[in-house]
Amino acid sequence: MKCKKCDKRASVNMRHHKLALCKDHYIEWILTQTQEVINKYSMFSKEQKILVCVSGGKDSLSLWDILHKLGYSADGLYIDLGIKDKDYSNKSKEYAEKFAMERSLPLHVIDIKKECRFSVPEIALKTARGQKKVCSVCGLIKRYMMNKFSINHNYPVITTGHNLDDEVATLFGNTLNWSAGYLSRQAPVLPEAPGFSRKAKPLFKFYEKQMASYAFLNRIDYILDDCPYSRDASSIYYKQLLNQIEEDRPGTKLSFYLQFLKAKQNGFYFHTQESEYLKPCPSCGQPTTSPSTCSFCRMMERLRL
Repeated sequence: MKCKKCDKRASVNMRHHKLALCKDHYIEWILTQTQEVINKYSMFSKEQKILVCVSGGKDSLSLWDILHKLGYSADGLYIDLGIKDKDYSNKSKEYAEKFAMERSLPLHVIDIKKECRFSVPEIALKTARGQKKVCSVCGLIKRYMMNKFSINHNYPVITTGHNLDDEVATLFGNTLNWSAGYLSRQAPVLPEAPGFSRKAKPLFKFYEKQMASYAFLNRIDYILDDCPYSRDASSIYYKQLLNQIEEDRPGTKLSFYLQFLKAKQNGFYFHTQESEYLKPCPSCGQPTTSPSTCSFCRMMERLRL
């Protein structure tokens, strides 16, 4: 199969786009598509400092590579969760550090055990009391640390490497449960609010396979193992179901998510302006909608009990 833009042999064939491209034109296509998404959703400008949250995986490292090639001022942030199973955290950090060193890019590292006295699995064990999984505790900690770091170090924009498969699995789960609050907040961009940096997902239109192809063609080394605690995550199950549909009907995932965004734009969902109810946490100063301390501080308090 030949590249649609030249006579070279195609390296990637995208059935849903009916498009086959060689290595050079595929990389060019990814860069162009990403820039178009950034522009369309007014994610950020080249005058702003951008914080890229990297995990050592293909998506976040590819995002950092793309933003760097597009000329954005993008620094990395790695959050060391302290996951010892399969030496996961140490290995993923090594990939992030290697990527940054090879490209002479700044990488900030937050060690959760140093910040909180315990690793994420330890915090989950000590505070969840069987009611929460490690994933929910991890998500709370990462969101808190990302925002705190971005505010304290003057990064107005936080970016993450969420791809289409991630977003559609989340949308599918929230729709099955009609989680109105989560549905109203799911979007490619979450605008800044008092005490909150803007959050953007520039890769949300790319399939996971497309990002794997981008990483491979650009020789980006990344950790292949999934987080040991994600094995039983419902999102994995949803992705498997959606992959079956996509196999029979290419383009279903992209259509599902884009139509969801269109429905939101047309006023299908009621939007609650949470920023109107935000107030500083009396303990840490971070914004919260809670009438008392924020969720993170309440969790830290349980650690001291």
